[in-house]
Amino acid sequence: MTKTILLTGFEPFLNFKINPTEEIVRELDQQVIGQYKVVSRVLPVDFTESEKLLLEYMEELQPDAVVSLGLAAGRAHITPERIAINCKDAGGAPDNNGVVLQDAPINPDGPDGYFSTLPIRAMVNHLNENNFPAKISNTAGTYLCNNVMYAALHKLAQQGAGRAANPTDEPNTAQIPAGFIHIPASHQLATQLNNTPSWSQTDLTAAIKLTVETM
Repeated sequence: MTKTILLTGFEPFLNFKINPTEEIVRELDQQVIGQYKVVSRVLPVDFTESEKLLLEYMEELQPDAVVSLGLAAGRAHITPERIAINCKDAGGAPDNNGVVLQDAPINPDGPDGYFSTLPIRAMVNHLNENNFPAKISNTAGTYLCNNVMYAALHKLAQQGAGRAANPTDEPNTAQIPAGFIHIPASHQLATQLNNTPSWSQTDLTAAIKLTVETM
């Protein structure tokens, strides 16, 4: 039976007039990759709405896996993130509605952090074996990328805790693969920036397909 993977990207933000994650998720929407059918959504760069919509999509779709993508212009590798921390602080950078947050918790009652439940080491190895530069990242920052990663993992952990208290319910969904992957700039975006490593949009999309295959 084909499983469902919720794949999210972001709209353009700050001085990035295009966002290659948006193009990836639109291209992969409804494709079957390995054992997963992709259902894609594009999230707004808004501290409140991005988290709210992601959780609504998870509730609506009840996916078997959740992968969110974000742009890390300046990185040269595909970088699956190891951990999300309970903090919103963009260093003075606003979201697309002009909101600037500092030292704000994502969830005041949540733990300090959550580790990804994606097979990030296997993903990195599979990408490198196919000649795509990749490595694990130990920081998702404290902007929107970290925010949605934390929110998704917190929701799954809460669901898992609830089911553990009711063993007649479905198995613990906290263990479904969920996490975040940062990608480099695309060539098109890099033409608008200075001295920025970039990949072709085709290679970025192919690399994300490989990460889903790994799962």
